[in-house]
Parts: sequence; C-alpha cells; structure tokens
Amino acid sequence: MTRRELSKTAMLAFGIGMTRQSFAQKTEAQKTEAQKTEAQKNQAQKTEKLEPVTAYAADFILKTRYDDLPADVIELARKSILDGLGLALCGSAAKSGEIVRQYLKSLGVTGSANGATVIGSSLKAPVRFAAFANAVGIHADDYDDTQLAVAEDRVYGLLTHPTAPALPGALALAETKSMTGRQLMLAYNIGVELECKIAEAIAPRHYEDGFHTTGTIGVFGSAASAAKLLGFDRARVLTTLGIASSEGAGLRENFGTMTKPLHAGRAAESGVTAAELAGLGWTAADTVLEAPRGFFKAAGGGYDSTAIMGKLGKPWTFVSPGVSIKPYPSGSLSHPGMTEMERLLKEHRFTADQVELIEVGVNKNNVNALIHHQPKTSLEGKFSMEFCMAVLVLYNKAGLLEFTDEVVNRPEVQAMIARVKFGVDPVAEAAGYNKMTTILRIHLKDGRVISGRADFAKGSPMIPMSLDDETAKFLDCAAFAKWPAAKAKSVVEMVRKLEDVADVRKLTALLG
Repeated sequence: MTRRELSKTAMLAFGIGMTRQSFAQKTEAQKTEAQKTEAQKNQAQKTEKLEPVTAYAADFILKTRYDDLPADVIELARKSILDGLGLALCGSAAKSGEIVRQYLKSLGVTGSANGATVIGSSLKAPVRFAAFANAVGIHADDYDDTQLAVAEDRVYGLLTHPTAPALPGALALAETKSMTGRQLMLAYNIGVELECKIAEAIAPRHYEDGFHTTGTIGVFGSAASAAKLLGFDRARVLTTLGIASSEGAGLRENFGTMTKPLHAGRAAESGVTAAELAGLGWTAADTVLEAPRGFFKAAGGGYDSTAIMGKLGKPWTFVSPGVSIKPYPSGSLSHPGMTEMERLLKEHRFTADQVELIEVGVNKNNVNALIHHQPKTSLEGKFSMEFCMAVLVLYNKAGLLEFTDEVVNRPEVQAMIARVKFGVDPVAEAAGYNKMTTILRIHLKDGRVISGRADFAKGSPMIPMSLDDETAKFLDCAAFAKWPAAKAKSVVEMVRKLEDVADVRKLTALLG
C-alpha cells in the first residue's frame, strides 16, 4: 500500500472514529435529557394531588350496612344470586367443570369436611378453591348476568359480568364461617357495586384493546366482598384492594374457549387470596387505583373520576344503569338480534327451508366481540351471531341443549350459518354504542323480505325478567345438571327469603 493510500485509510479511520464519538456523545446527551425528563415527570406525579379513589372505595366497604341497601336493590340482587347459583349447577356439568374438579383433586385440597362446597358435586375445598371452581361454573356457559353501560363512549352490555367473580368467594366464606343470609347479601352487593363502578370509570381502552373486565376488574368485587365478611379495619381493606389490583387478568382473545370462564374463576379466587393475605399482615400500596403507576393508569391509560367518586351506592348499579339477566347462553351482544328473531318467527311464521339469506347489521363493537363466523364448537357458537341466528331459525329455540358441539356441527346448522351475513350496518353504527342496535333483514325464497330492529334484549332493564322468569331459568339450569328437583325448588324458596336464613350452610347443603 502506498503512503498516499495509507494516508487516505488513516483519515477515513479518523473520520469514522470521530463519527462514532459524535454519535456516542449525542446518544449520551439524549439519554441524559430523557432521564431528566423522566425525573421531572416523576416529580410532577409526586406533587400532583391524587383523588383518593382507593380510600373512598375502602370507606364504602367498611361503612356500608345492610340497612343501607334499598329494597329494590335487594330484590334485583336476589334475582342475580339465584341466577348465579343455577349457572354454577349447570356449569358443573360442563367439560370445564369436570376438569376443575380433577384439578382440585390432584392438588389434594378436597378432603376436608370443613371446606366450602364445590357446587354440583360432593367435594369441599378451601375457600379460595371453592370460589375458583364455582366462578368457573357460573361463567362456563356464558349465561350469567351482565353489567350495562349507557355512556356514549362505552359499549352497552360490555362492562363486566358482576356475579361470577363477586358471589362465589362471598358464598364460600359465609358457608365456612356459618354466617347469615343477610351478611351474604350485604357483602355480595358491596362487591358487585365496587366492581361495576370501577368498570364504568376505567378508560374504554381497557376493554377495546383486549382486556376481559370480568377477570381484570372482577377481582375487586371478590376482594371487597371478602374484606367485608372478614370484618377488616380500614388499613386491611386498603391492603386487600392493593393486593387484588396485582392479581386480576384476562384477555378477550380467549373468548370462545374454556379460558374465558377461567378469568372469572381466577378473579374470584384472587380476591379471596388477597383478603386472606391481608389478614395475615401482607403489605400493599394504599393508593393503587388512582396512583400514576396504579390500576387505572396502567390498565386503561386513565379513568373518569366522575363515574366513581361520590357514586358508590349513589345510585346502586343494580338500579341504574342496571344489570341484565341473560335469556340465552351466549355473548350478550347477540341477544337483541336473537330477541328480535324470536319475535319475527312468531309473527311471520316462516320456516328454515324458506330462508334464502339473513342479513344481520350491528355496530363495529358488536362485530369485534362476536368473532367466530364459522364455529365448530359450542364455545365458539356462543360468540357467533351466525350460529345464534341459524339455531333459532332451525329449531325456534336457543337454550343450553342447543349450545353443544353436536348441534353446532350438524349439516343443517352449518348450511344455515352459511346463509347468514353478519357485519356493520351504517344505521346501527349511527345509533351509538350506548345500546345494542341490531337490524335484521330476512330474505325469503319467494322474494319477500322480513325486517326487524332491536336496541335492547329480553332480560335487560328495558325488557326485564321477573323473579318468576328467573326461577324458571334456575330450574332449567338445575335440570340440565340433573340436580334433584326437590333440592332445586328448596334453593329457590331459600333465596326468596335469603335475608331470613340464619346459616348459609343450609343453602349450600342444597347445592352440594
């Protein structure tokens, strides 16, 4: 290599070295600036006055008494409790119920006579595991109650399933501690109310981006119920909420699988675990809902304080905006269309062999929830508008016996599914997300078109189910589980007078 070439090489190396040095200096400067910005942000967060949401929630749990429950709240809660118990029975007959019992046996936790009842079986288990099993059962058929939303930025019917996480832990604790029906009713209502108000308050991004609120927020319902029954002081209630905030989980991608009811099971179990740990002296943050790195911010990007501060029990969610009792064992967003299809079938008396095409138009959030367009299993069928329409047109009913793998895969069902066109309708989209507008157009082979529209479903506060309606649903669930009719009827009578029950063990004895 010549001197000139060596010189060029040296200069090039020097230039590269200077470039690297400059880049390193620039990168270091950017890093320093980023650290400074983060430090300023942290300082701002420390000095920013936080609303005491967690403390407010703890005070609500601590101070609410049975006499604070309005009569209409008690009656609405009674329907949901009966609903939950019936669903735990029929859920025990599901494959997921069988697996849960196998799992508990494998852990060696089902041998104690002092445990809590695993509904639909002869097993008893520690409170947390009984809560887990019974919550999975309640949510197994996607037939459980649904918290409603009316805010314009929310999807009506897509906040949370309140009873599945809140009832099982409270029931198990009340059983093992021989508590009264009145104590159970109070704790359950407190859990449902806190769970629902948190779901209303968190930014819509939480659900829209894939979190399943029954798992992520239901844990607070279970924790609140448990803390109330255990008689905690304020510090331990705060700790219970702090632990629970780190326990909730659930992703909507698992809709249509056994993992969806697992979310409810883990929420119920984790709420109990949080309370039990708090009772033993565990520690946790006491501002976990509102803190900059707390639940609302991390899980949703923020929250609407006006939806929760000063609103717990004012009004109670059971009264306004209400909780829907499901008339069908499928995703709630399928229900307005199913309600309307039932009406049209009765009015026009058309049959499946007359149908050329069924158009179902909804808003975009409905499409994003009912995600299985060619279902092959019963669980997928629960989140398939196509299947729900097909089974109603073919059999004029859509109950527990229709939502099976065998029915989903029948040739005539699959053929009818292919005739259902499901998608976004501009009219339904323009109607807003604070209702579940569903527009039906049924094209018959003779050229006629039958049209219908529904904004709400049977079982919603707009078209409520009575206690007698719920009793019929409970008895149907019990019969599906092949539960003795005499026991089932006794459960109904006991729940109708739950506040007079001296020992919850009398109730659970009828369920195990």
